[in-house]
Amino acid sequence: MDVTYLLDIATEAARAAGPRLRKAFRSRPEVSTKRDFHDPVTEHDRAAEETIRAVISARVPESMIVGEEGGTSGSGDLVWYIDPIDGTANFAAGLPFFCVSIAVAARGELVAGVVYDPVREDEFSASTEGAWCNGTPLRSAGATRDREAMLLSSYPTPADLEADGEEALRRYGRFLESFSAVRRPGSAALKLAHVAAGWSDAAYGTRAHPWDVAAGALLVRQAGGVYLGDPLVQGSYLAHVGGFDLDGSVLAELAPR
Repeated sequence: MDVTYLLDIATEAARAAGPRLRKAFRSRPEVSTKRDFHDPVTEHDRAAEETIRAVISARVPESMIVGEEGGTSGSGDLVWYIDPIDGTANFAAGLPFFCVSIAVAARGELVAGVVYDPVREDEFSASTEGAWCNGTPLRSAGATRDREAMLLSSYPTPADLEADGEEALRRYGRFLESFSAVRRPGSAALKLAHVAAGWSDAAYGTRAHPWDVAAGALLVRQAGGVYLGDPLVQGSYLAHVGGFDLDGSVLAELAPR
């Protein structure tokens, strides 16, 4: 199927969720939790995913949809990965760093994706033909070594601390010592979009799901950056701008193989 058509569907679906999310933002919505109190969800996550699913199902009914909130439905050669609000904790608290993330894979290969920031109205899009932000082609470029670079990472997460204990804190300390700046803004998809745009230099995360990173991974790669890890399998990832010297980076030892 034409990748431009698929990208148009992803864009339409992402933008369809935008009005609700903008209206609800900073309304302090009621929050419930999933795995534990670090994993929040709101009624707007579920409603936004329903809106996105409806658009995709109407336009490409012969699809499988994998959503963070609604699980897996349908079947077909096309598989859509949906995170209706990537960065729910930020959204619920009123911090403007969250997004809608939608990607589509054909026979196991990512072919189109959108990361949509409904607050800033930034639309990051990618297909096998390129990557764009609000229609302008993206070219990932920036720092070439740690001491010049900004790293975006939520590591260590509570799960990392439970698994790795003091070693996780030592690694984080090395980040702080090695990088010009380290930020923990949340939202894996939006972090990856910012790396693709060259607005940050590297992003690292653990235990990411495909709906978190699939669209962002395609953005980074199509913008000329590097994404390490399998975006269609839960696990760790490392992304950086083109020209970044990973061999000389503290991140080299953590890079997915």
